[in-house]
Amino acid sequence: MQKLFNEVQNLDVRCYEEFDLSEDILMEHAADGISQFIRTKFEKNSKVIVACGSGNNGADGIALTRLLHGDFDVTVFYVKEPKSAMAILQDKRAKSISIPTCHELFKCDILVDAIVGTGFSGEFDDGMAELIEKMNSLKAYKIACDVPSGYKFYADTTLTMGALKKDMFLDSHKEFVGEIKVVDLGISRDIYEGETKWNLLDLEDLELPTREKKDSHKGSYGHLSLACGSKSGASILSAKAALRFGTGLVTLVGYEDEMIPPSIMYSHELPKNTTALACGMGLGDEFSDTEMAKFLDNSLPLICDADIFHMPIVLEILKRDSVVLTPHAKEFVALLKRTELADISVDTLQKNRFKYVELFCAKFPYVTLLLKGANVVLASADKFYINPHGSSVLAKGGSGDVLSGLVGALLAQDYSPLNSAINASLAHTKLAILYKGADFSLTPDDLIAGISKL
Repeated sequence: MQKLFNEVQNLDVRCYEEFDLSEDILMEHAADGISQFIRTKFEKNSKVIVACGSGNNGADGIALTRLLHGDFDVTVFYVKEPKSAMAILQDKRAKSISIPTCHELFKCDILVDAIVGTGFSGEFDDGMAELIEKMNSLKAYKIACDVPSGYKFYADTTLTMGALKKDMFLDSHKEFVGEIKVVDLGISRDIYEGETKWNLLDLEDLELPTREKKDSHKGSYGHLSLACGSKSGASILSAKAALRFGTGLVTLVGYEDEMIPPSIMYSHELPKNTTALACGMGLGDEFSDTEMAKFLDNSLPLICDADIFHMPIVLEILKRDSVVLTPHAKEFVALLKRTELADISVDTLQKNRFKYVELFCAKFPYVTLLLKGANVVLASADKFYINPHGSSVLAKGGSGDVLSGLVGALLAQDYSPLNSAINASLAHTKLAILYKGADFSLTPDDLIAGISKL
């Protein structure tokens, strides 16, 4: 697990004030981190272009050219003339050893984007947009210095300075950042980084269900009951995933006779030994308001997904002590509107995911939220996490139903709501990573089958 920050300027200032590290020292370590990455990955004398802007991001790039000069065929591409004090200083140092410069792109092995960093906001003008497009079309290994400029540069690797920035993990930025690595700034990350409410999940954080007690039986591992609606296939997928993920007993609760797998039980009444509930997956309109109220008339841990977010009863659900919600963006927008927190478009949400997650959790601190997306956001009260390991492999109908089953399985086995959401999400994304077929071919059944290999 790694820490995430809104910005790192305050962390830099702390280095100046508490550790007597100057801006120059931090910049030299930033440039050296990129230099070491290039030296490790590429042969000497590889051709390198470093595109530099006028500010401190450009200064990082100019410093990099000085460190590579002599061992690599390196050229500074001045997109804009140096303006910041550090950029002017680094330019002076580069000129003192006669580093070549250019004003047009040419064929190279490595292209480094050091045009603008985290301080840039807004849109590029037409000239800059055209340049970024040319950089993207160049057949070279592409490295972003700190962040891809304007999140328009397609980096193979982003080498970010000091600590991870939260905005790097917006869904819309996932196309641009590539693999993300943190460069130390002359001091350990443990010292450099301060306190934060946000964390990035690593796959190594996954904790799978365990069965350590030898004297046990099926009832020892929980009983998940799922509301089986008019689109029963969705709840069946969830049930199969829950059973595979360790739940001792799984029952579909409905009011129509269904053809279900023999390993799954079916009932018209909620089993008395139920330890957790799941509802919303394929719910449709089969349950009346009265029937749904009856299903939920208890204090059992609950996982909610899909159709439930469009139903008035969701407001009652939000009063429960132990509930996990797993909406996608459109469903979360509907939930924000129903709770009178915000009336926004999906596009607005996607540009401000973290803001609206914090807003929701401030009003409903006892609810655990799992907001689906290219990067999954998980939150409860003042604890926030991002799972960045999702991929387009999971963009298939039924994948979310499997996720709901994984969450429900852990709730039924007495995991806390937040731990259930975190571990189910990590398992879900790891299943996609482990899948060996073509990226377009995965089905929910493939995910369920893969659980045994986690």
